[in-house]
Amino acid sequence: MPKVKTHKATAKRFVITKNNKIKQRKAGQDHYNARETGNTKRNKRRDIDTDKTIKKTIKKLMPYN
Repeated sequence: MPKVKTHKATAKRFVITKNNKIKQRKAGQDHYNARETGNTKRNKRRDIDTDKTIKKTIKKLMPYN
């Protein structure tokens, strides 16, 4: 049976942790951040947990992680 290819766009955006949680970067931090408050800017730097509803799809796209 042939190998399953990893979906590279998904692999760059998501990380699967040791306890099978899926982490991703918070959206909306590329530009237009000068108008944000300090708290909002700091919160955008943090990684967030991905919703459990798409966990199955991400696992299928990243079979070897």
